[in-house]
Amino acid sequence: MGANVKENLKIFSGYIVNILRPSYVLRSMSPWMSESTIEQIWAEEAKGPIAAAEMFMENLLKLEAEGWYQGFIDVLYAAGYNGLSEALQNSDFTTIQSLEEYRERLKFISNYFKSNIRTDELVLELGGCLLQREIEEIKEETRNKGSTAGAEKLIECLLRSDKKEWPKVFTFALEKGENKEVLNIWCGDKGCPSKTDEPMEESGEENSVFTVQFTEQPILENNFQSAYPVLANGTGTGTAIPQFINSSRKSIKEMKLRNYQEELAQPAYNGKNTIICAPTGSGKTFVSLSICDQHLKSLPIGKKGKIVFMATKVPVYEQQKAVFCQYFENTRYTVVGFSGEESENAPVGMIIENSDIIILTPQILVNCLKDGSVPSLSIFTLMVFDECHNTIGHHPYNVLMFHYLDLKLSCPDSKLPQIIGLTASVGTGKSRSTNDAVIYISKLCANLDIEEISTVKHNVEELERVVYKPEKDIYETKQRERDPFADVIKKIMAEIEQLAKSVYPIESMSNIQNRPYGTKQYEQWIIDTQKKCSTLHLEDRKMESRICSTLFTYTEHLRKCNDCLLINDDARTKDALEYLENFLKNIRYGTFNEIEQKLAILFEAELPQLKEISNDNENPKLDELQFILMESYQEDPETRTLLFVNTRALVEALKKWIEETPELSFLKPEILMGRNRRHDKLGMSLPSQKGALETFRTSGESKLLIATSVADEGIDIPACNLVLLYEYVGNVTKMIQVRGRGRAKDSKCFLITSKKEQAVREQNNLLCETMMNEAVAQVQKQDKMTFLAQSLRFQKEEKKQRDFKKNFKPRELSEENKRLLCLKCKMFACNTDDIRIIQVAHHTVIDKDFKNRYVTKHHSNPKMFSGYKKLHKIYCKNPKCGEDWGISGTYLKFQDIPLIKIDKFVVENANGSQAYFNKWVKVNFRMKEFDSEEIQESFSATPE
Repeated sequence: MGANVKENLKIFSGYIVNILRPSYVLRSMSPWMSESTIEQIWAEEAKGPIAAAEMFMENLLKLEAEGWYQGFIDVLYAAGYNGLSEALQNSDFTTIQSLEEYRERLKFISNYFKSNIRTDELVLELGGCLLQREIEEIKEETRNKGSTAGAEKLIECLLRSDKKEWPKVFTFALEKGENKEVLNIWCGDKGCPSKTDEPMEESGEENSVFTVQFTEQPILENNFQSAYPVLANGTGTGTAIPQFINSSRKSIKEMKLRNYQEELAQPAYNGKNTIICAPTGSGKTFVSLSICDQHLKSLPIGKKGKIVFMATKVPVYEQQKAVFCQYFENTRYTVVGFSGEESENAPVGMIIENSDIIILTPQILVNCLKDGSVPSLSIFTLMVFDECHNTIGHHPYNVLMFHYLDLKLSCPDSKLPQIIGLTASVGTGKSRSTNDAVIYISKLCANLDIEEISTVKHNVEELERVVYKPEKDIYETKQRERDPFADVIKKIMAEIEQLAKSVYPIESMSNIQNRPYGTKQYEQWIIDTQKKCSTLHLEDRKMESRICSTLFTYTEHLRKCNDCLLINDDARTKDALEYLENFLKNIRYGTFNEIEQKLAILFEAELPQLKEISNDNENPKLDELQFILMESYQEDPETRTLLFVNTRALVEALKKWIEETPELSFLKPEILMGRNRRHDKLGMSLPSQKGALETFRTSGESKLLIATSVADEGIDIPACNLVLLYEYVGNVTKMIQVRGRGRAKDSKCFLITSKKEQAVREQNNLLCETMMNEAVAQVQKQDKMTFLAQSLRFQKEEKKQRDFKKNFKPRELSEENKRLLCLKCKMFACNTDDIRIIQVAHHTVIDKDFKNRYVTKHHSNPKMFSGYKKLHKIYCKNPKCGEDWGISGTYLKFQDIPLIKIDKFVVENANGSQAYFNKWVKVNFRMKEFDSEEIQESFSATPE
């Protein structure tokens, strides 16, 4: 039993560490732990409960005495950790996992919360969700340091609570204390987990009350109807957003879908694999909820359903998880959710096995199938693919369907899940004609094993009353007739290019010849040149290092100048100049080598002229944008606007422009963009994204949201009546999705562009939309047997190609020891023989001298993943380089374990030739798995 118990503890250790205060249980563990160990852990708690809990778990896993595990569970129960004790007893942490949503919500409001409550009064009502010791500590903190310090202690204790009732008790305490403002922010538009959600006394009748809460939206035309379904109690009209709160633990009363929604759901109700294709805003999520509910209820007695709902973007996943949790709350069905970060330290496979409805991003399920934690897709009875038009190529959706189709074609007796796809547009790919589009859509159906595309045919009038298709127009604007700012920046770029050419003939390093300054082509040329530069091999190694480092510096400055021109083209010149100034200011805090100093002088020589130009270098495109916004808000002061742009830098620039333009500052813009990526400090974290969306949804102050593509697909944004696409053009699917963000009656959608080719692309998209609708109609009219036979043929052809590729011998990995050199300066970093793989995806170096070749800086976002705790960033030690090599942190019992990024190095072969790999899966040399005994001997890591 001991080994199994310890494996369980390792799996669930993340939960235990985040809940347990070791000092509350240490004395009771004396029958199994030595006095010296207890004292060490006690002392460690001075650094914080997490550090102490990690040490506690490390020592717990070393115990061998009989009865220690049950003893630990009993000690937890006696100390008041009922939830943790029960979870360990049953090896089921789903209840504790379900509290994560409320913990995140509390973190989000913590700053407001601690400044606006009376801690001494509130804590008296929280006996049901805190330990008595915690309550006393909060009171003492409040007495000694004041209410804010007490509130911080209270938040800390709630975030560690294992009591499943704490959100309800907390809500009730806020209600009783008349903390209305805090209560409103705590509940937001998600609905309060209040005590009134408890089941009513049984009276012999079906005991289910299904209520709806509403958040106010701008008053629209009276004849506008919401796409949200009418509920069984007759509510659900108007423009409100429903919050589903079920007051019964027994069952959920069915939503009464609108007629067109019932029409969309019918094929799925009948068990068919179905693509539901309907406009953005038509309520496809609620149709899928009804399908899931009906699916679970209609299964034969004795058969248990398991549903997986997938969303491609994390903000969409968050939104859908919240809706499913609200809908199935207090039923017999368990709902769990995972996105990338949440899955890193969780036993995903085990939790999926023990849950009924799983919401996740598709790559997580791909990973689970790969590592075997999910044995097969046959464990599911229903799979829902949100934005299913992505099921092409090597998208995670299609990789999952490869598994499905392999089961279907290789094991005909396998039980396969029902497939449901949701989309506003199936797309047309590169089709040039309706016939091409029919083939494209038929192949998409084959990829998803679809039997029927469900569209609204019989209830079109109702759909058109409920879902408004915005008017679409194209504004072609003028560009600056003269642009002296761009002239100066281009002159600087030409000088930098000449400096680079004096070091090495860079024009020979790329085949891209047509590359005007200030274009995407120029950025691609820089990427291409840097890639070729990284594998540059010269006989004189010192010269090679110097040339490579110098060219990297020159091209990086050229990249920033190019970015500056792009911003200047679409925004104010002052914002473009500020972008460049910030870049140069930041490099001064880095290595600031001789080349960088020379380039800084080159820029500073032109700075006075650039500043003078920026004062009156007006942008006609902004004048047009300002005119559209002012006219729209004069016509309707309650207008809500979504402004889509292509780059994160432009998001920031337009936000500043609006805030600093007196006529527009009343819009109080919010921003929404993708998450931080490498070399990009402009991204938003997930909590920031959620906060921006919540503010725009619920606040009457912000009337405009500036967004990148993160908002164009699937995210539920309040009914906006103005959608502006600022130099923002994609394919027909993107056009339909973005246009569909304008859901209010008389919504308008404008493309604003100064580029003729952009206007032509958008006009072509409108033609492609017509072609797509005609193609869908043709697919639907096909004889069913003919359609299914064609799908099977497509599937067999695709499987044949996949199997053919599998028969190729895997590429030979060299056993030869190679050298890793710094990408930028070519300094030796390590030998490939010293690289070890940690948990498939991470790579460390066991050479004890490796740490002498890099310097460290504290990581701005230290966190835990895959059992590894990142603490520092590591950089090339060469004072003239400073390239980012990766991170270092703790793993198992070892400290200062580096994890390196292969794209920051070049690989040198024994003959001196060099190769560049941007991903570990592409390297051509063999690596060994991480071995803790080996690293203890050869790396001399210090135990924690």
